[in-house]
Order: sequence, then C-alpha cells, then structure tokens
Amino acid sequence: MAARMRHFTHFAALDWSGARGPRQRGIALAVASGAAAPALVRPGHVWSRAEILAWIEETTASRADMLIGFDFSAAFAFADRGAYFPGWAESPADVPALWALVEALAAGDPHYEVGGFLAHPEAHRHFRHGRGDVGDLYAPGAGRLRVVEQHQRATRQAASVSNFNLVGAAQVGKASLAGMRLLHRLRGRIPLWPLDPVPATGPLLVEIYTSLAARAAGIAPGRSKIRDGKTLDAALAALGSPPVGLTGPMSDHASDALLTAAWLRAIASDAAPWSPAPLSGALAVTEGWTFGII
Repeated sequence: MAARMRHFTHFAALDWSGARGPRQRGIALAVASGAAAPALVRPGHVWSRAEILAWIEETTASRADMLIGFDFSAAFAFADRGAYFPGWAESPADVPALWALVEALAAGDPHYEVGGFLAHPEAHRHFRHGRGDVGDLYAPGAGRLRVVEQHQRATRQAASVSNFNLVGAAQVGKASLAGMRLLHRLRGRIPLWPLDPVPATGPLLVEIYTSLAARAAGIAPGRSKIRDGKTLDAALAALGSPPVGLTGPMSDHASDALLTAAWLRAIASDAAPWSPAPLSGALAVTEGWTFGII
C-alpha cells in the first residue's frame, strides 16, 4: 500500500505510559526541529496525559509540518479473527469505532485510565489481567498479534508483545488503551497514518516503537535502554544528529523520546517506511501499522 511522501520540518516523539494516577514519570516528549539536536519538552516535568493532549492541540494549531510519533499501539489484532473481540456483538468494525468504544466504557475513569473498559464483562474475556485472572477468550500463549507485530517478529525487525496481555513489565496493553482515549479526542483534527491520507501540509500522527530507533543507532537488541548522556550522544551521532550534550544519568524515557525524535527525522524522507509491503487498505483501517517496520 503506497503512501505519498512529504516534507516535515519538526519531529516529535512521545514515550507514553498506561500507569494509574494523575501524573506519569514514564511519559516523556522530545522534538527535533530542522537540523538541530533533539530537545525535551519541559525537561524534568512530570506530565499528565491531559497535558500531553493539550500540548499536541496547541502545537498543531499552527498547522506546522510536524510528524508526531506515539509509542503505543493504535489498535488490537483484527485480521486473524475478523474482529477485535470475536463473539461480542458490539465488537467495532474499524479503528475509530474501537477508540469510541474504549472511550464510552472508560468515560468514568480519571486521567485517561481504562478500568471501566477492562471491567466490562465482554471486554474482560479477551485479556490476560493477572495471575489467575485470564479471560476465557484470551489466546493461549503469548496472545493475539496484529499483522505488523507478526511481521516484525518474522523479519526480526523488532520484538513484539500482544496488546491483550496486561501483565508484566513488557506489557503494552494498558498504555495502548489509554492512548486510544487520546486518539479518540484527536480524531478529525490530526490525521493518523496509515488510517488517513497523508496531508500535503500540517501535522501527522504515526505509531512508533522506540526500540527501532535504538537498533538503527547500532544498539544491540535487549540493550536499548539508554540511561546516560554520553551513550545517548553516541547513538544520536549514529543517526546523523547533533549531540544533546547532557551529562550524568538520565531516565530511559527521556532518552527514548530524544533518540526517537532524531530517528524519525532520519527516516521520514525515505520511501520504505511509507510503503511497507504487507500493509493493505483493510489493515490500515482495522489494525494500523508501526512506522518504520518495512
């Protein structure tokens, strides 16, 4: 599925969190503008998810040519079973309807949390919630995977975990559900690739996977977490970016955002990320795709 390429002048990377509470130390946001070194937005600030939404709204109101990457999944697996939630009469037909369902059931949860969705009797059946609490429709083993997740495993471009698994340090299901509430609010205002056509100008959202940036910078799989400024600058240099120049220890969330913003800038002008061979129109509207998986 070919997509039209275009020119961007700003590149933002959002490292996200699905943890409970009003503010999340796991959230970090960085922007690379022009050819300058990437920079954290409000360094040292402990973000709320509402503040991230406000930043995106305010920043994109100017219609700047900004590519904005978010580190969570925009959808669940659909292609393998022909539905997100087989057996549930209200299982949505496409990505926007999925976001709307999550929002409707989680509307009473504060801070973009998703307990209300996961507590719904039908939704609960499809997830692994904890030891001894596994839905009867949760796929045995690792859980269901989207086509992009199957593809990145098969081609060894990246590891992947099922969004239906809510257990363990590597789980991304809760973060993705919280992110869907964010995307629901941005729907119709900022296009999302590949769900929407790439606009000629203005901002564009893409799903990202921060470990892809680390691998592109030459960091070995399993060692992608950078926690000091010197290592970060070496990785940035491998991507052709000026150094940030930070010294001493830093959070891996901050380094993920900084490195991924530079990586987005490095690959956005290439044709391959915009036209991955397995991506079809049907997948674009039901499962989406991770930018950079080719």
